[in-house]
Amino acid sequence: MDLLTTTIQPYDWGSTTALAELMGLPPTGRPQAELWLGAHPAAPSHVDRGHGPRPLDELLAADPTAELGPALARRFGPRLPFLLKVLAVDAPLSVQVHPDPAQAAAGHARENALGIPLDAPHRTYRDDHHKPEMIVALTRFQALCGFRPPSRCADLLEHLDVPALRPYAEALRARPDDAGLRQVFTAFLTPPTGLLTAVTDAVRRASTDGGPYGADLTAYAAVTHAHTDDPGLLPALMLNHVELVPGQALFLGAGIAHAYLRGLGVEIMASSDNVLRCGLTPKHVDAAELLETVRFTAPPVPALAAQWDAATGEHVYPAPVDDFRLSRYDLARTDAPRTLAAGAPQIVLCVSGEATVTSPERSVRLGPGRAVYAPARETLRLSGKGTVFRATSAVRTRPRQGGPPA
Repeated sequence: MDLLTTTIQPYDWGSTTALAELMGLPPTGRPQAELWLGAHPAAPSHVDRGHGPRPLDELLAADPTAELGPALARRFGPRLPFLLKVLAVDAPLSVQVHPDPAQAAAGHARENALGIPLDAPHRTYRDDHHKPEMIVALTRFQALCGFRPPSRCADLLEHLDVPALRPYAEALRARPDDAGLRQVFTAFLTPPTGLLTAVTDAVRRASTDGGPYGADLTAYAAVTHAHTDDPGLLPALMLNHVELVPGQALFLGAGIAHAYLRGLGVEIMASSDNVLRCGLTPKHVDAAELLETVRFTAPPVPALAAQWDAATGEHVYPAPVDDFRLSRYDLARTDAPRTLAAGAPQIVLCVSGEATVTSPERSVRLGPGRAVYAPARETLRLSGKGTVFRATSAVRTRPRQGGPPA
């Protein structure tokens, strides 16, 4: 088991205070957006096993069977299949989607064949992996995710009372299905002159009027201030506005359009850089590939509650992938220690209070924002009075071991 030395990414949309407050550190005065915990080569965590700090991705590549276990090494190769983060969102992120495994593999191979450098600004597929992700709210957390039903999209467009929006609302009324959503979304990617300005003004005006779309329009108005003159506002209007309370989660699978707006949360994702952006960004937008990736279905994207597992004393967040498994331990509910089974590598992150993690060789006390990594062979014991998240993979090499219920 190793204490992780981690990286904070200073993206412009990050909060200047939230991560500092979580970790008990003085603010830097600059945005701090993402605390990364894992082995992604862009910013791997470091561990020290007595010979100085070493990047975790190099450690895994040197002996993947020992670190990952044979099942994970066979399934994913010599890499950690998940990346754990703490996100501190103070301004809206881009509207984006992620590819499924087949799209990622085909797109990566195609761009390689074209000779597009991996770091080129117009590169879409930087690896051949999919990127499902899950966000768990630590504070109230706002997001856009999934399409509104066509009739509700039309209602909102009509509510804005912009004459130039009427043809789009009428198209959704005429084709209240996936095809109608695709038609209007496609048109919004390249709006006619003047439409964006008229809609921006209408959103800001309507956000102060209350009514059935009051909370939604307040969120969209914040988008217009953060991304002035960005046509991504128009497709964003087609997405559901969701506000999570602490402990709730969203799972975002392939093709689900989404954007995070504000809040502090724990995020876990498959370890990939494949993002197709729809707007609210100065970065490359590949409209043709985007339209092949977006899923224009309109079922609700539900806020997920963790499922209590009495055998292990943890709250598990269900996800239909094997790249990652995320669970939460509320240690203040009981003094009984928990057993965290061996069989897959795991990262244990404290987000409040204190927790002690014990392996056969050492014991580490964690405060908020601190984490440990354990290879697949190590069973851990967890105790304390804090709240802890555990990230691992759903692929395992032996039956899990239980612990006393909370």
